[in-house]
Amino acid sequence: MKTNRREFIKKMNRALAGIISMLGFGGCDIIGAKEYGTPHADYTVKGTVVNKATGTPIKGIRVGYNIPYFGTLYGVIPTPYEPKASVTTNAKGEFKLTDRFHAGEYQTENGKPILPVYVEDIDGEENGSFQNELLQVDFTNAEHSGKPKSWYKGEYTVNLNVELTEIEI
Repeated sequence: MKTNRREFIKKMNRALAGIISMLGFGGCDIIGAKEYGTPHADYTVKGTVVNKATGTPIKGIRVGYNIPYFGTLYGVIPTPYEPKASVTTNAKGEFKLTDRFHAGEYQTENGKPILPVYVEDIDGEENGSFQNELLQVDFTNAEHSGKPKSWYKGEYTVNLNVELTEIEI
């Protein structure tokens, strides 16, 4: 009697394992993957950073995306697992900042994304000391390029000229 019961349990375990594997409950080995696709696009801000008083280009200024996280998730402030891009201006004060954003990572106004961009002086007094800025870049009239494919919506580019105020020491 005990052997019949054991055989029955073994057969049931095999049958259940087969059913579970056919239904796709095999495991979760792709941690952090985007679920079933998310609308995304590349957003580029390019331009120059100049001294507001003199109009001369400023070298060594960091320009980067700043993604605000609104609210909390289960009472915890979310940690940005994917750091966003930043670049440093060259000798002519020029920069080109590009990063990919998925739906929900940016603010929207009338269906168009608005991305916060920070501009900060990171080289100390080497090229003068300048006041940091946080700009809200509107992509409403952005130049669209790239061929949309599936969830990818192409690249949106905005030209931005930034004037920084020099800090008197």
